[in-house]
Amino acid sequence: MNLPNGVVVGQTTVNEQGLLDASDEAFAGFNLALHVGDNPVRVQRHRIALLKQLGVTKLTWLNQTHSTTCHIVNDQVTFDALTGDGLVTQQKSHALMIMTADCLPVVIGNAEGTEVANLHAGWRGLAGGMIEATLNSMKTKASWAWLGACISQACFEVGAEVKQAFCEKYDVADAFVQRPNGKYHADLYHIARFILAQHGITQVYGGEACTYQQNYFSYRRTANTGRMATFVFMR
Repeated sequence: MNLPNGVVVGQTTVNEQGLLDASDEAFAGFNLALHVGDNPVRVQRHRIALLKQLGVTKLTWLNQTHSTTCHIVNDQVTFDALTGDGLVTQQKSHALMIMTADCLPVVIGNAEGTEVANLHAGWRGLAGGMIEATLNSMKTKASWAWLGACISQACFEVGAEVKQAFCEKYDVADAFVQRPNGKYHADLYHIARFILAQHGITQVYGGEACTYQQNYFSYRRTANTGRMATFVFMR
C-alpha cells in the first residue's frame, strides 16, 4: 500500500495468541470485544497487549450501533466507549479502533498523512450514509481508503428490501446477484468503492478477504463469536 508517510493501518487476526484461556471455544483466539460474553479480564488483557504492540499512547473504542454517528477524538480521554460508528483524529499516536465480525471496516485518510478516520459499515451503515458522515466530519479532504476484511458477496444473502435501500440512493444494482429463492447476494466491497469514488476517492486498498470463508470471526457463520479490530494511527 502506498499510504502517506507515518500512517499505519491494519486488522488483528483470530490466530494471535490469547493471553488467558477462553471461557468458551467461540472466543478462542484474539477476541477484543467486551460485549459478546467473553471473560472481560481476558479481553482487557488483549487490549493492553495490542496497545503495547502498536506502540501508541491511546486507543479509542466505540459502542457500535449501526448508526451514522462519527466522533472527532484528539486529546480527550474517554473512560467509557463512545456510542457511534465512526472516528476521526488529527492527533499522532492515537489509534482509532473499529470491531467487526462480518461488517466492513473502512479506513480513510488525507494525502498529507495529518488526518485519519475509521468507520464501521454493515449494510445499514453503508445505506444510511456512514461513509459520507465520516467524510463530512473530517477537517481535510480524504484521498485514500483501505477496506478491511468483511463477508464476501458469495456468502452475504440479503432480502429485496436491502437492495432497494441501496438502489434508491446509489447506482449499485450490479452489486447484487439474485438467488433462486428471490433473495440476493450483496457485495459490500463494491458498494463501498462506489460511494468512495463519488467523493473522489479512487485510491482504495484491500477488499479481497471473506470473514465467512476464511479464518476470521464471523457472526453469520457462528452468532456466538468474538470480534477483530481494525486500527489506524499516525506515528
